Parts: sequence; structure tokens; C-alpha cells
Amino acid sequence: MPFDHNDHYHRLLLRKLPGHGRTALDVGCGTGRFARRLAARGYSVDAVDPSAKVIAEAERIGGGPRFRRTDAASAALPKAHYDVITCLASLHHMPFRTVTRFRDALAPGGTLLVLGCYAGHTWWDLAAVPANAVARAGVSAGERLRGSGSAVVPAPVRAPRMSLTAVRGEAGRLLPGARVRQLLYWRYLLTYTVT
Repeated sequence: MPFDHNDHYHRLLLRKLPGHGRTALDVGCGTGRFARRLAARGYSVDAVDPSAKVIAEAERIGGGPRFRRTDAASAALPKAHYDVITCLASLHHMPFRTVTRFRDALAPGGTLLVLGCYAGHTWWDLAAVPANAVARAGVSAGERLRGSGSAVVPAPVRAPRMSLTAVRGEAGRLLPGARVRQLLYWRYLLTYTVT
């Protein structure tokens, strides 16, 4: 069976969830696949995305989260409310400093989990291009064979502009104590817990 990037990264994030609490915000939720996984774990989930089309598809599918069309970079977020905030491949669509809004919306002991995308500039990043293309083709073929491919819903896409070095620098400045771990295929995992 082909390697499924999304499932792999979802499982990685699920292992990082705090051991307490029940409220979650999924930023840039798309059609809600990860938000549903949070809801299945017992979280009361607010799932937000700025695209009307993807929110309409998420609501059509349903599954537990409260889906809302909004821009998390400017919408009012409740202070000290969420036990976990997740942001999967969407932070690069907004100013990086938006993480301070997420930090302020975390309850004491709450955790911010960002699966982010960075602009690849190193030889290692360039070497991953063919491997990424082969893996994506394999996942798509597997989904077609299983009939499990989701409906194609156009969503705004923007290439990441920050390098991994810049992400680490800004995270250290804005979220003291945050950890940034490089992952495959121009991804990183940022974890931050309110102390």
C-alpha cells in the first residue's frame, strides 16, 4: 500500500496531543479530515477555514466538529480557552506572527501543534522533489483503486515563503520554549505548550 502523507502526519500530531483537556481549534481545517479525528478522540472541536467551498464540503460530510468560515489571522479568538490548537499546512497562508494569537487562545497547559510548510532551499530539499512526486502519485493511485479519494474541492494555495531557519528564529522569538522539528517533504512540526 502506498505511503499516505496525510495519515502519517495526522498520527504524528495525534501522538502529541496533551493528556488533559477537551477543547480544540483546528485552523485551516479544509474539508475537516483532521478535525474529525480530534472529535473522535472526544474533543469539542471548532474547525475554521477561510474558504467557503471547503467549509461547505466539510459541513456536507459532517462528523462532529463545528465548522465555520473565518480567517484565523483576524477573527476574534477566545482568550485562554483551547486545550489544543492545530494548524496543518496552513500557517504559511497567514503572517507567522499569527502564532501569538493562537498562543493567547490556549488554556493554561494548552498545546499548539503546527504542521507547517517551509520554502526549501538546501540540497536536501531539492533532492526530495522526485521522491515527493513518486509518493504523491502512489497515494493518488491507491485512493483511486480503493475508491476512497475525496471530492476535489478547490482551495486557495500559496507557496511557503519562510525558510526553516526563519521559522525556527521567529518561533523562538514569539513562542519561547517552542520546538521546531524538520520533517520530510518541506514540512516541520512546531510544538509549544503554555506553562
